[in-house]
Amino acid sequence: MVVLAQISDLHLDGTERATERATRVMDYLAGRERPVDAVLVTGDIADHGAESEYEQAAGILTGPFPVLTCPGNHDVRQAYRKALLREPASDGPVNHLHHVAGTAILMCDATIPGRDEGLLAPETVEWLASALDGLDDDIPALIAFHQPPVRLHHPLPDDSRLQQPEDLAELLAAHPQVVAVLTGHAHTAAASTFAGRPLLVAPAVTWNLRLPWEAGEPVADQPPGIAFHILDDERRLTTHYRVVP
Repeated sequence: MVVLAQISDLHLDGTERATERATRVMDYLAGRERPVDAVLVTGDIADHGAESEYEQAAGILTGPFPVLTCPGNHDVRQAYRKALLREPASDGPVNHLHHVAGTAILMCDATIPGRDEGLLAPETVEWLASALDGLDDDIPALIAFHQPPVRLHHPLPDDSRLQQPEDLAELLAAHPQVVAVLTGHAHTAAASTFAGRPLLVAPAVTWNLRLPWEAGEPVADQPPGIAFHILDDERRLTTHYRVVP
């Protein structure tokens, strides 16, 4: 069994509010009696893509567990690589394969520089196919990126969802070891399906959206949210959503 925490949309910008909320979440995760096997951060780590924001993120996103990240539409690849990952700065997609407790976790870059909607670029699709082809059949896999590939029935995330989702659907059809797809971006916890697999959307750390039919202001000042994913020995994925008081 592997237990993963997923957080998203920290939008670190140097302000006290964003810093406090992200720090509160990481302190909460580090203080659990049973530490999670890894923390997944599915994009929009920085708000403006500045190196100083990633320097701050590097100090916050630590704990007694691996912290795995992928960029979102607010992130800037060069600064992200240089200040957060400590890698040489470059403009290419940021894709990484991680192995955690017998599970392959593919953190993908679905961003289009300068735009809000997402796209798995051809080189990312090729990377995904190669990485999955290289796994043993008995290794389950999770794919994580920022923009959801389906409508979530809120105009804001729906207007900037993943483009050309058929490329991902074709990839999933050829790789049955992929258990689920994990995303962020929507600023609301959600569960759906895509290409016959669970699609699980993490809530945001910074602020959350109310749905169009809910009362109140569109932006809800709710506590930061976390998704806990439990993958058992039967490859059944169970997700629990929590807020951090």
